[in-house]
Amino acid sequence: MFRHVKPATTFLTAPAWSSQRRELNVQSLTGRREDAVAAGVDMAPSAPSVRWALASLSLSMLLSSLGTSIANVALPTLAQAFVASFQDVQWVVLGYLLAITTLIVSAGRLGDMIGRRRLLLAGVALFTVASALCGAAPTLWLLVAARAAQGLGAAVMMALTMALVGETVAKEKTGRAMGLLGTMSAIGTALGPSLGGILIAGLGWRAIFLVNLPMGLLTLFLAYRHLPVDRRMPRADTASFDTVGTLLLALTLAAYALAMTVGRGNFGLVNMALLLAAVLGVGLFVLAERKVASPLIRLTMFRDPVLSASLAASVLVATVMMATLVVGPFYLSRTLGLDAAVVGLVVSVGPLVVALTGVPAGRMTDRFGAQRMTIVGLAGIAAGSGILTLMPPAFGIPGYIGPLAIITAGYALFQTANNTDVMTDIARDQRGVISGMLNLSRNLGLITGASAMGAVFALASGPANITMAPPEAVANGLRTTFALAAALIVVALGIAIGSRAFAARSSFRRPQPQGENR
Repeated sequence: MFRHVKPATTFLTAPAWSSQRRELNVQSLTGRREDAVAAGVDMAPSAPSVRWALASLSLSMLLSSLGTSIANVALPTLAQAFVASFQDVQWVVLGYLLAITTLIVSAGRLGDMIGRRRLLLAGVALFTVASALCGAAPTLWLLVAARAAQGLGAAVMMALTMALVGETVAKEKTGRAMGLLGTMSAIGTALGPSLGGILIAGLGWRAIFLVNLPMGLLTLFLAYRHLPVDRRMPRADTASFDTVGTLLLALTLAAYALAMTVGRGNFGLVNMALLLAAVLGVGLFVLAERKVASPLIRLTMFRDPVLSASLAASVLVATVMMATLVVGPFYLSRTLGLDAAVVGLVVSVGPLVVALTGVPAGRMTDRFGAQRMTIVGLAGIAAGSGILTLMPPAFGIPGYIGPLAIITAGYALFQTANNTDVMTDIARDQRGVISGMLNLSRNLGLITGASAMGAVFALASGPANITMAPPEAVANGLRTTFALAAALIVVALGIAIGSRAFAARSSFRRPQPQGENR
């Protein structure tokens, strides 16, 4: 029996893309089954093997997210160790993020071409070696270069973990696996600052990078032993890698990321020039992809309204979630008068809620459907943001934690359901690139949120120096920022609901292709 294909109501506004997607999926599974039968192998993996394979994917997600958050706490120590300015040492963080942002889609596409297991093993190995180089770096700029190499390994790990879920677990358990990956990502994000602080205090800054070595080796061992072996593709089916498209996309994303981060919120001439370069890069990339025989990103996939809506919603949601990390600490310290230690504990509630709700969110997605849970998750984020705008400072810490928990629980449900909806039944040769695009949309949202939502907060708070703003002004900035956040999520809700209504209306008018219900 073939794997169940999604009903026509989900992906039907682009006949060529949807038909190709189903056809490639069936052909891929047919080939895998034929290969297995010829080799006398049972296609159903054993439960322990699946669990260990998921463990390797979970560790990959944990390592890559830990690498994002653990270095931030070391910036003051690095400035002293290398006698450098803050603007210089921030490249330790920025170099890692830029490598991920610029290369994650290309890493996914390369995995589709040469084999996802093979490339994931290489990515984990690169991340582990680069972590050792970070820990041994004698100068700041060698440390930045090693962090960029570490970011390249993380880009491979992030792009391919979700793509490999489809080859590791049964379709009806995809949501649970996505929820587990979301939980591990949240744990890595939450654990980074506290673990980094402990390691720096006890062993020095080099320990925050060297701690990755044992975990990296364990991940490499588990992935090598338990992930399914890549299927050998006939030479005639092997597509050429889109070098021009890869370079253009990397430069475009780098220009945008720098435009949003250079100057720490002060949008000057350099930022404007970088933003214009990014816009120009998008145009050149589209032209290049239309002409190349084997494009990095098939532009026809954006005719699929649900895929396009999922990516757009992911950008908007990540933009809003970044506001909780950028705006929250100022409100807690300036308006509520909390010291740094308590602020850190309150801010960590968000990632903790995501970690606790990730797996239950996956079970709900499997039971009630990804599309329905995507809407519920967005509604939760919008409700939490709206409550936060109405919550007076007199309610203190509980008045902040309550809406924050609603926002982050909604985010966990949205992220799990949205990723499941996009990645289920995707054509086998597109899993890596689409997984990379999902991660890219999230990263772009985080980068945009750090700049745009931070600027809105600063503007609404009044004084030029936010650290000198009075408590009520900071509270007003928080209310304004999350009012905008609620509006953005309402837009995301409209996009999600409208795209599905459009897909359903289009499928109703189109004759059903032969074999649709096989």
